[in-house]
Amino acid sequence: MKKLVFFFTLAVFCVVSSSSYSLTITESGGWFETVYARWLPEEGADSYNVYYSGEGISNKKADTQLIRNYGSYYRVDVPGLKAGNYTLKVVAVVDGNETTDSTTGILTVNAFDRTGFAFSNGRIPGAYKADGTPKDNAVVIYITENTKNTISMEVTGANANPCVGLQAIIDGFKKGKDNRPLIVRIIGQISDPAELYNGDIVVENGNNALSFITIEGIGDDAVADGWGIRIKNASNIEIRNIGTMNCDSGEGDNIGLQQENEYIWIHHCDFFYGHAGSAGDQAKGDGALDCKRSTYVTFSYNHFWDTGKSNLVGLSESSTSGLFITFHHNWFDHSDSRHPRVRFYSAHVYNNYYDGISKYGVGSTMGSSVFVEANYFRNCKYPMLISMQGSDVYDESKQANDYNNMPTFSKEDGGIIKAFNNYMTGQRRFVAYGASGFPNPTVDFDAYVATSRDETVPSIVKSYRGSNTYNNFDTNPSVMYAYTPDSPEAARDKIVQYAGRMHGGDFKWTFNNAVDDTSYDVNPALKSALTSYKTSLVAVQGENAPVGGGDDDDDDNGTINPGTTAHNFTLSGKTSSYFNITGNLSDSKGTVNYAGLTLSICLKIESSTSISFSIAEESTLTLVFNDGFNGRIKINGTDYNASNGILTLNIAAGSYTITKNDTSNLFYISVKSNTTSSIENIQDANIRIYPNPVVNQLHVQANSPVKQLSLINLTGTIVMQAEGNNVEFIDVSQLKNGTYLLRVQTTEGVYNQKIIKK
Repeated sequence: MKKLVFFFTLAVFCVVSSSSYSLTITESGGWFETVYARWLPEEGADSYNVYYSGEGISNKKADTQLIRNYGSYYRVDVPGLKAGNYTLKVVAVVDGNETTDSTTGILTVNAFDRTGFAFSNGRIPGAYKADGTPKDNAVVIYITENTKNTISMEVTGANANPCVGLQAIIDGFKKGKDNRPLIVRIIGQISDPAELYNGDIVVENGNNALSFITIEGIGDDAVADGWGIRIKNASNIEIRNIGTMNCDSGEGDNIGLQQENEYIWIHHCDFFYGHAGSAGDQAKGDGALDCKRSTYVTFSYNHFWDTGKSNLVGLSESSTSGLFITFHHNWFDHSDSRHPRVRFYSAHVYNNYYDGISKYGVGSTMGSSVFVEANYFRNCKYPMLISMQGSDVYDESKQANDYNNMPTFSKEDGGIIKAFNNYMTGQRRFVAYGASGFPNPTVDFDAYVATSRDETVPSIVKSYRGSNTYNNFDTNPSVMYAYTPDSPEAARDKIVQYAGRMHGGDFKWTFNNAVDDTSYDVNPALKSALTSYKTSLVAVQGENAPVGGGDDDDDDNGTINPGTTAHNFTLSGKTSSYFNITGNLSDSKGTVNYAGLTLSICLKIESSTSISFSIAEESTLTLVFNDGFNGRIKINGTDYNASNGILTLNIAAGSYTITKNDTSNLFYISVKSNTTSSIENIQDANIRIYPNPVVNQLHVQANSPVKQLSLINLTGTIVMQAEGNNVEFIDVSQLKNGTYLLRVQTTEGVYNQKIIKK
């Protein structure tokens, strides 16, 4: 529960001089093309302004959405900066006036590593320039749990304008008629948006070479929770600094390049377990980051956390020509297989860290040519495999090859792996072409080990199955890009420091090498931690409602109306701190459109089903069933009839239990107070309540005397009350952390505001 503190004061608010007090910055620093700072909440501050300076910029104001409240501290992250030195100035705002401020020391910003095939032919994928600053005429949108379905934008060529919701905006670019670079900034933990394509946000721009799209997370805690990202028919796409977890996409991939894509860069992302698929090898989800029918692709500085099938490259291309992909500086952290598994492609796999791999590292099939260079392999069972030969078919018990029963990962035709300057320790087996001590090593080999990076692989080196040769793409100057590899040891150290989201992300986990190096089963403790993950983000500046992590008790599509408590089964399942819900969910009872929401998951009203709650005042109860449902439902033992799928009922203060009469499907429930005003009325009545969230005291400022302040918990119980001729404050420092409704009674009326106690 979140902690709430109230202090009410009816007084003229005084502007505090910045010379009298100093705002306290507790942490600041630079990252890749980003600066950030954290600071302590300033007593009495309504909001904050942040200004950044450096590299020719002087006191430029940061977007207000970049300023976030985490209860015990605030944080700002400013992306889109070129490499260099900067400072941040944080200023407290009280009653519309800037007051106290504090400035950081010098913050050093580094450039992202823009290396790999994605940058071929002069392309810079995404909506940022090569120097890290936004491309000309770029437009920025901010996506939070509260705005994911309501964000709107006019897009040239869209079927209808304005486009409303994240997917609708991206769909507007589908025809490739809007050439403005688009930057989508993800803030906090985002549960499933209302509009998805089979569980995915789908990114398309009609392969428009003049279109550029970046989807990026802000700070260290941006999470796509439950949904995937699918890229198809797209050019110049960048995805960065996002954690993907609990993916339940119908396509199966956390992030997937599905068809006809080019110049794609995915980097500094965290890949966690998805939901189990139907196949035995999908217990940890299907693909983490897959690439099919796409070219000029770079995957770099990503962190794969015990993923099962990490990177599939190629599926049905049926050609080895013109398909290029780079993997560099990725951390395969106790993941199982496919790092990558390559069909058809020319793949450069360099400077990656294979850290306790239970099945295999790099796999080559279907005529692919894979250059595996300067990687660090620690306890990787089979560092490299070519289908149907070498270690792929070796039976340790027989000390012989068994082509019928032993293929480790595939029975497809083989490709060829060229290896150079890799460090290996703790592997089960690795067979270099022509190495002594192995059976038939010019046929049954795992890789051709070159003596130099520029060595060409001779045509006599062929795969056992399919007789495929290496195409030597890496020594072809018309194809290969410029790069400078790190040593394997230096690459490992760099990866541990920089792979994944900023500062390694907010989700922390330590593997047990003694167990996890060889196990490819789901780690139940890790799985539990991921499914129970909740953001610590409280609010984004400029929004009236707390952001939440997708299961907020007031989950009315992310929008909180004071005096209303709603539960959307599609978004939140049976999880609620207001309603006590028992019964079974279903996603096969059709869909219902209600109040702008698309509802697809319901609670089945059966004999075992019950919903109970309590209210402190007269309210309106609304139940939303399937369209056309005219049956009965019991409320406190009394039958009530729905009309065309809706039941609306006025109920008095008290406790209520909803149970079955007729079998039905409940998609949505809300309880709205009949005696309270909305947040707009708070503002219209010139009532100011601050700070919110609050720690010790909550202030109130009003034009008319405050007679009573009541603090009500989510069960409808008044837990604190202050009365008088002119109530000025309430001290809630000893109140339990959580979400509360504050009722303000003045001589003019009664008003409500949701409050967070931290």
